[in-house]
Amino acid sequence: MNRSILFKNARLAENAGFADNKVFISVINGVIDSISTNAPEDTSVYERIVDCRSNLVLPAFYNTHTHIAMSALRGYGENLPLHRWLNERIFPAEDRLTSEIVYAASMLSIAEMIKNGIVSFSDMYMFSADTARAAIECDVKANISRAVVAFDPTEDPRTSTRVQEAIALYRDYNGAQDGRIKIDLSVHAEYTVTEPMCRYVASLAKEYGTGIHVHLSETESEHMEGIGRRGKTPTAFFADCGLFDTRAYAAHCVYVTEEDMDILKAKNVSVIHNPVSNLKLGSGVMPLDAMLEKGINVALGTDGASSNNSQSILKELQLAAILHKGIQRRAEILHSDKLLSLTSLSGALSQGREDCGKIAPGYKADLILLNLNTPHNIPCYTPSAIVCYSAENSDVLMTVCDGRILYENGEFTTIDIERVMYDAQKAFAIYS
Repeated sequence: MNRSILFKNARLAENAGFADNKVFISVINGVIDSISTNAPEDTSVYERIVDCRSNLVLPAFYNTHTHIAMSALRGYGENLPLHRWLNERIFPAEDRLTSEIVYAASMLSIAEMIKNGIVSFSDMYMFSADTARAAIECDVKANISRAVVAFDPTEDPRTSTRVQEAIALYRDYNGAQDGRIKIDLSVHAEYTVTEPMCRYVASLAKEYGTGIHVHLSETESEHMEGIGRRGKTPTAFFADCGLFDTRAYAAHCVYVTEEDMDILKAKNVSVIHNPVSNLKLGSGVMPLDAMLEKGINVALGTDGASSNNSQSILKELQLAAILHKGIQRRAEILHSDKLLSLTSLSGALSQGREDCGKIAPGYKADLILLNLNTPHNIPCYTPSAIVCYSAENSDVLMTVCDGRILYENGEFTTIDIERVMYDAQKAFAIYS
């Protein structure tokens, strides 16, 4: 199972006071047991010893806002702003989704994520049981929620089909795979939900002790129209409905006010930054630096592969690392050594995984081995800068989740990649 591994000759992206190229990381039963400059005296307990050859070891990536089954619609609705993209292309295509398509697309996206160093994702979509099944088969972590929408103010939330699907998903999958699968609840967005439904989902989240996943102020029109509808910002509306009284994470947050950010901080809401999708759809840029200065927990997400068009947290990180410097004309902000946590620890916290996202004793062994022996990564004066500015997804040599090697030197251990790609192309033919 390779859940007890010794990584030797590792160079940490976050140096933590250890000498370069001399670190031994001991993983016992999927958990980091120790980190030392000295080799363990007894190596017989390890199923595998990995010589990192002074390559970079960093926490594995967390993709904390996505709709992974939308890989079925990659490139399907290009060059349109969000609401035209949704109404003219995506919503009609989603009406044709089936369980088979969602499962095949989920498997394809998970394979892409593993190859790119991602071990956990937060998904909001439909046919969510098929996404959960795929995550279990691939042995990754996932926070999965069935998105709830409601347009009829007279609808009884208790009889909503979507709410019943969300409850069934929680009942059937929450805590599966030794806790690697978590089921959260979801309200799609302010503009797609009624107040009674919003309050009901908030009450369910409190009852079940689960998280809430929402879209929030993704576009200026969404934000301003929300104020027109409610007399308050979407952030204030969600807060008043009680959605933020549990562990909550809000995607996009491009158009938020100073008061909104104060609410997000006070309610401990995690904000998910999706720079690639937001730019591609012409939505705008989230005020990342301002949020970090307020102490808001910010993580990264790719959004769906139809609006991105890839599942790469490295791409999100590298865009975020330079985008805000350019917009603010301040090269000194957002240091690379502080940005790395957005890809891992911050994402784990948004998912309610307090023992993940960090290379430290007692944390789950979610690791990436990154190749430094490439022309674009030499020399490596500052490891975090390599990750933020020059590394490529093809540099990922190994992806480890809970101490299990999922990907190594181009080979998957839990996925038949040829079969996954064949099944995906067959299932997606409906859209050709």
